[in-house]
Amino acid sequence: MQARKHTQEGKLPNYIPLLAQANPNWLAVQIQTITKQTYAVGDLSCIFSLMSVVKPFILLFLLQQLDAGMVFSHVGMEPSSLPFNSLTQLEVDRGFPRNSMINSGAIALCSILPGVDASSRCENLRLWLNQIAGCQLILDNQMLDSVRSLPNDRNLAITQLLAQFGKIKSPEITLDTYNQVCCLAGTVADLARIGMLLVQGNQAIAPQNRRIVNAVMMTCGLYQASARFAVEVGLPTKSGVSGAILSIVPTQGAIACYSPVLDATGNSKAGIFLLQQLARNLNLSIFG
Repeated sequence: MQARKHTQEGKLPNYIPLLAQANPNWLAVQIQTITKQTYAVGDLSCIFSLMSVVKPFILLFLLQQLDAGMVFSHVGMEPSSLPFNSLTQLEVDRGFPRNSMINSGAIALCSILPGVDASSRCENLRLWLNQIAGCQLILDNQMLDSVRSLPNDRNLAITQLLAQFGKIKSPEITLDTYNQVCCLAGTVADLARIGMLLVQGNQAIAPQNRRIVNAVMMTCGLYQASARFAVEVGLPTKSGVSGAILSIVPTQGAIACYSPVLDATGNSKAGIFLLQQLARNLNLSIFG
């Protein structure tokens, strides 16, 4: 498989110790279609934390629970040209996160997830996804311990700035909620199943909410690489620092990849290559 060569490029993230211990050779992909066909290859039994790939589903969950006006009073839908954890961007925007795919936006949305504390908020999201997507996501407590073992000064500063601008309440609970939901974990099969929530025809999701999430993923899901990826691949896509990556073909299905070696932007090196090849060879771009 050509994508295997790309597992030797890039690097593993080191700011979460357990992620740095991942086998760089791991690679798995699963394609799920609306006709219930499944194509899967690679290290399919690997369980990995979703990390930032969970962000579209925080947004989707809240859009289903609340109205869009309420949700977007807490977060914008504009792309950011700065990194996903930029404090500068948040300062320039006076505490209003640009979008829900960057850390500040996801943290802000974690402040309004239903639940009395971080654990109940995470569990409510996990149970909802498992129920409507038919997946088996778990909370990876080892990964959560690893996340908590080293202080993430940037996320702490983002949370404090959001609180200073009055954008969130209970900053400690909010940040802990964010850490927990990012540690929801599963296989590429689980990731493909939750991806199917964003595919046309899913009766559990309001069409307008599906369209909103796909649009935000298209414009913001790969951070600074989003615009180039939209031109080259043309699919709503979200990546995570664990090496997880999810693309939606809105009228056909979902493509879930896992390969932990990352490029300079923080996206899976082999996963991006796979998606580029699949989109090109199968003519999957939503732009025709």
